[in-house]
Amino acid sequence: MASQELINRLEEKIENISDFPVPGIQFKDISPIFLDPKLYEDVIADLVSFSKGKVDAVCGIESRGYLFGIAIAVALEVPFILIRKAGKLPPPVISEKYDLEYGSAVIETRRGQIRPGQRILVHDDLLATGGTTEAAAKLVEKQGATVAQFSFLIGLKDLNGEERLKRFNAEVYHILEY
Repeated sequence: MASQELINRLEEKIENISDFPVPGIQFKDISPIFLDPKLYEDVIADLVSFSKGKVDAVCGIESRGYLFGIAIAVALEVPFILIRKAGKLPPPVISEKYDLEYGSAVIETRRGQIRPGQRILVHDDLLATGGTTEAAAKLVEKQGATVAQFSFLIGLKDLNGEERLKRFNAEVYHILEY
């Protein structure tokens, strides 16, 4: 869906940081995108075109999922719902525990903000192994809504995150793939 021109502009801006945050990791630093308002605007337009008319709300995953997710929701004229790390939202909350490479984590959303029957877009900046995104989708389902779409700025194909999301029968989109 993204034009080659947009892909090229993004690839010029995104910086690869070796061995961050730990040795062996190639970190994709998206922060230079925010120094170029026109590029940011074009990224939002691309992500919005994927979801227009297909979702009733956008859920963004803390914290980098907020950077694009809020703008997507505003452009689509639908609600934006926060998915946060445990203990950051006031009660009542719905929680979902998931496994990380070393240990586990919990994410939460406020009870009642996702309504039964809604079609939800789950957005984050990057899809790696898919664990956090899968947990976010389970939060959506626990509240009687359906994940209609997942969107990301970047997908890391070698980590097989999309495989993990197939069980939700939702569209998956990322502008860049590494």
